Amino acid sequence: MPVGIVVALDHEARGIVRQDGKAVFVEGALPGETVEYASFRKKPNYEQARLIRIIRPVAERVAPRCPHFGVCGGCVMQHLDAAAQVAVKQRVLEDNLFHIGRVRAEEILPPIHGSPWGYRRKARLGVRKVAKKGGVLIGFREKRSSYIADLASCPILPPKVSALLLPLRALIDGLSVSERLPQVEVAAGDTCVALSLRILEPLTIDDKRKLRAFADKHHVVFYLQPGGPDSLLRFYPFEPPLAYNLPEFSLAMNFSPADFTQVNHDMNRALIRRALQLLDIQPGERVADLFCGLGNFTLPIARQRARVIGIEGNAALALRAEECARENGLADGFAETPRFVVSNLFECDSDFFSALAEKPEKLLIDPPREGAIAVVKALPEAGERPRRIVYVSCNPATLARDAGILVHQKTYRLAATGIVNMFSHTAHVESIALFVATDTASC
Repeated sequence: MPVGIVVALDHEARGIVRQDGKAVFVEGALPGETVEYASFRKKPNYEQARLIRIIRPVAERVAPRCPHFGVCGGCVMQHLDAAAQVAVKQRVLEDNLFHIGRVRAEEILPPIHGSPWGYRRKARLGVRKVAKKGGVLIGFREKRSSYIADLASCPILPPKVSALLLPLRALIDGLSVSERLPQVEVAAGDTCVALSLRILEPLTIDDKRKLRAFADKHHVVFYLQPGGPDSLLRFYPFEPPLAYNLPEFSLAMNFSPADFTQVNHDMNRALIRRALQLLDIQPGERVADLFCGLGNFTLPIARQRARVIGIEGNAALALRAEECARENGLADGFAETPRFVVSNLFECDSDFFSALAEKPEKLLIDPPREGAIAVVKALPEAGERPRRIVYVSCNPATLARDAGILVHQKTYRLAATGIVNMFSHTAHVESIALFVATDTASC
């Protein structure tokens, strides 16, 4: 068996070994370790390999807490110390910025991180009835497989949700649609836990009785989805609302399980706090929040007494954002009332910013993984352009691409950047960056 020294981790947290001019991606290997491996896929420029033996481990290697680690695809980094995970992600961010965008930040912000356990408030769990396994299985997919991991508990889910896995298996196993129920989506708010069941056949009267009894016993809320996302409806009970709180801004954000929300509520609060600090909003300033969703940033910005507009491509989300504003007392008639506009930000052009009734002095961008290339290309290069841009990213590669445009074409400085460890034990890198116009006196 070949032996090599791991030089880095790739974007899937696999150890990279250089061998005969090739990159060999070794699952479970950590930087600095000497490992023995066996390749299971060979290509002209790279190989994929299984870890056979660790000849020389590193001090950062730890025993995974979850007994399913290595089989379940929900986590890939439980074998690496939590602090070291943060350092790896910071390195990934910096490497992407330099190698893709050809930029370096003037300041590296302290990483935002918290408890690595029990944080995942939203999850999509597969369901499959497997007679050989004794009935219904519920969990994440296995690595490199369509099979469902046989989970009895999950330490990254909130303890209450983890404790529901076995009772939920028994419930679904007893439903008439047990073989026609492929998915359960979890959405845990601050007021309740919602379980959305994807059902491919109608429930019987007895099925509905069992769901109500389960909800009463375990204090959860059931939603049913018989078709596409638009078919999702709350089944039982109808109170309390599903919501997450932003106490620093006196906000309660009601949402649907199908709405995009951050999975880690503690990190989301810290992320909002940092974003607003970097924006340095002054009362009365004009701010635009692009890809605003439910108003996760828009409403806190409004609380800073800014004149804020939220722009979102999904009309249903923009409507929910308006509802959230009203529910939190940010109603029409106040100067700080946020406005929401529906616009496809992936297709905006050079007329986009000039068409806005009020030119934003500051900009917050929080795009999906595809990034915001159309937005940054549409920014004016001089004149009435945002003095500050805070960019929240869930993909360091597209952030780096867009940062290259902002710095090299639009003459902004990358004043600061840092990571937000939103997804502990995964290779996912969430980050935040501050860009300042070069004609701005200070950052």
